[in-house]
Amino acid sequence: MFRVGAGTLRVVAQIAVGFDNIDREAANRYKIPFTNTADVLTEATAEFAFFMMGAVSRKLYSSERLVEENQWGSWHPYYPILGDEVTGKTAGVVGTGRIGKAFAKKCVGLDMDLLLFDPEFQDNGFVEFARREMELRREAGFSRAKNTIGYVSFEELLARSDYVSLHVPLLMAGESAFPTHHLMNEAALRLMKRTAYLINTSRGPVVDEDALYDALINETIAGAALDVFEKEPLPVDSPLRDPCLRDRLRLFHHFASGTKETRLSADPESGMAGRCVQGVIDVIEGEYGGNPANMPFVVNKEAF
Repeated sequence: MFRVGAGTLRVVAQIAVGFDNIDREAANRYKIPFTNTADVLTEATAEFAFFMMGAVSRKLYSSERLVEENQWGSWHPYYPILGDEVTGKTAGVVGTGRIGKAFAKKCVGLDMDLLLFDPEFQDNGFVEFARREMELRREAGFSRAKNTIGYVSFEELLARSDYVSLHVPLLMAGESAFPTHHLMNEAALRLMKRTAYLINTSRGPVVDEDALYDALINETIAGAALDVFEKEPLPVDSPLRDPCLRDRLRLFHHFASGTKETRLSADPESGMAGRCVQGVIDVIEGEYGGNPANMPFVVNKEAF
C-alpha cells in the first residue's frame, strides 16, 4: 500500500489502471492528487484474456511440453491430448466496462454466444450493435449458427457459460452493493459447468485461490487461466503450482498489458508511459486551470 502524508509530495502518478495500492483516504485528506493509466491498455488486456482462453482450452502448453521433452511419438485420434474448441461456444463476460466489451467483441469473431453481467450498468446499445454484427455475419455466410448476446444474472451466467472471463474491479465488502473480493468462491465455482473454464485478467483477489484449487483438483471445472493472483509474485508454496494441475491451469505473470505499444508509447492517448508522464505534467504545470478535479487522469477528483 502506498501511503501518503503531508509535506512536499505534489502528485502520485501510477503506471497502472488499478489503484487499490494507494491510500485514497489519506491522499484526499492531504489534497494530493493521484493518477492512473486507464483506457490505454483496453485492447491489450482484452486480447490477452482472449488468447488465454484459447491456450488453456486447446491445451497449447501440453502440446509444447511434448515437443520440448521429446515425448512426441506416433499420432492417434485420442493421443496424446484432446482440447476443447472455442468456436461456437458460450462466453460469459463478468463486468462490461471497456475491457469486458473489448473481450466480447473479439468473441463475436469466433461465433460465440455471449452472456453478460454487470452489477452497475447494462450497456444495451452495445448489445444491440453486437447483435446486428452477429446477424450480418450469418447473412454473409461467415457463421452458420444464429448467435445470441444478452445480459443475465450472475448465477445464470455461471451456469450456462463454457468460458467465464472476469473484468471487474476489486471491491471489498462494504465498498459496494456487489463486492468482488472472492467473487469466484466455492459456491460460485460449483455453479459452473464441469466442462467450463475460468479466465482472470482483472484482480487476483477476485478469485478465491484455495477454492479454485479444490475445484480443479476435484474436477468441478475443466480448467482455468490466471494472469493475476491474490499475492504477487505467486508464492513458491502456492497450491496453484501443483504439477497435477499444469495441463489444466495456466499461470502468467500479470502480463496482460505487456505489449510495446501499450507499455512504452509516449503518446498519452495510446501508451501507459505517456499517460503517466502527462498526469505529472498536468499537476506540476497547473493545467486545466490548476484544478485536479478537471484533469482527465486524476483519480481522486472528489478531493478537489
